[in-house]
Amino acid sequence: MKAFDDPNLSLVQAASAYAALGSEQRLSLLRTLTRAGDKGMNIGTLGAATDLSGANLTHHLKILAQAGLIKQTKQGRSIICAMADYATFKRLNDFLLAECCADLEDHEHG
Repeated sequence: MKAFDDPNLSLVQAASAYAALGSEQRLSLLRTLTRAGDKGMNIGTLGAATDLSGANLTHHLKILAQAGLIKQTKQGRSIICAMADYATFKRLNDFLLAECCADLEDHEHG
């Protein structure tokens, strides 16, 4: 899993994370996990909530985990999925907005 330890994401890290979100199914999984909060959900419940199951569900969870957007932990016989952390998503947003409007001319002073 990629770690977002550096508060200043690289273009490669941000592209990987946004690419992982470029699927309706993965975005649905992430929204569902966001609603579940820090406790997350077991894979069976998550699959039922998103109408994904089996290899399809596993495939999408793997991509989200590899991008560092979710974490998976084993609890007994269950695998619990949860968002990696909310700070990761803040860094993704900050990455996009860091240079917001930087190329606009200041029409008030010109």
